[in-house]
Amino acid sequence: MARTYRALAALIAYPTEALQAATGEIAAVLAEEDLVLAPRRAAIGDLLTELAGRDIYELQERYFALFDRSRTLSLHLFEHVHGESRDRGQAMADLIALYRGHGFEPTASELPDFLPLFLEFLSLLPGHEAQALLAEPAGILRLLAERLVTRKSAYAAVFQALATLANAPTIDGPDTAAEDPDDLVALDAAWEEAAVHFGPGEQIDSCGTDRLRTRLRAATRDAAAV
Repeated sequence: MARTYRALAALIAYPTEALQAATGEIAAVLAEEDLVLAPRRAAIGDLLTELAGRDIYELQERYFALFDRSRTLSLHLFEHVHGESRDRGQAMADLIALYRGHGFEPTASELPDFLPLFLEFLSLLPGHEAQALLAEPAGILRLLAERLVTRKSAYAAVFQALATLANAPTIDGPDTAAEDPDDLVALDAAWEEAAVHFGPGEQIDSCGTDRLRTRLRAATRDAAAV
């Protein structure tokens, strides 16, 4: 299971020539561990073919347009939880504490809530613990999958696989935030009733990793700062 998380993390990281060279190894890992269902692996195979065969600069430009320019497709989990509110900083600190408590030192080049980094962390944990933590942002994973399906992106297959591993519920009704990737009001509404929690404990106001239990809603923003 550890290698599957690492393989999925690699697939949604910024495309490099090293990733292109590793596509065969990634496919072999997914097939060997067999945690991703065969139909999902077949869909991921389409992404692997694209990554292996397309010009690297084209791949990088597409990645930037999808995940860096659109807030609704952000790979930073707390973008969908706290937006730009001050609560995000504390959530980041608590997530770093969770990482370090398991002997994992996150790279300084990425924020701790970056999804590929989070998946790398999960790859170091026992299977049951990793799955329990993956289940916390399950709603985010499902929505990202649906938004990528709407855009007809091959990356959708990775997020569908992650949502399945996280036992994410299906989405009822339209995803209004997907209609306009820069509509922060719609984005707030999309997350208003969901919840995410990393680490032990149930109390929102307690210290340490317990504070990572939050309502999945963007905090109030100063309209002038948007």
